[in-house]
Amino acid sequence: MKYILMMSAAKEGFEVYRAWSQDDVQAHLTVLRGINKELSQSGEFVDTHGLAWPDQAKLVRAGKDGRPITDGVFPETKEFLAGYWIVDVESPERAHEIAARISGAPGPGGTPTNMPIEVRLVMSGPPEDLV
Repeated sequence: MKYILMMSAAKEGFEVYRAWSQDDVQAHLTVLRGINKELSQSGEFVDTHGLAWPDQAKLVRAGKDGRPITDGVFPETKEFLAGYWIVDVESPERAHEIAARISGAPGPGGTPTNMPIEVRLVMSGPPEDLV
């Protein structure tokens, strides 16, 4: 079963990540790279990516003629998707274990960030009740 593990960050205070020391950033990335390596070795790793800063995000919708209408990020947005992992695991419990390890990656001074990670099943098709 494939799951997406989504790391969201609050819009308010997001800039705090730019203030981390180089040592704190490296410690954080070292833990995440270690998790990725373990997942690759176990065959559970599919993909992961961090995303650009929220001030670079655009919301897009179709105009009446089907052409894209882009707007800056709406002010009422409280959180942004900061990055994600896709894993292929045997159970939701395993996806939860991986999410907890990612959440526990160190922040400034080595203190775990405890960033919430949303875990969702990646569907291979539409739900049966819709077909």
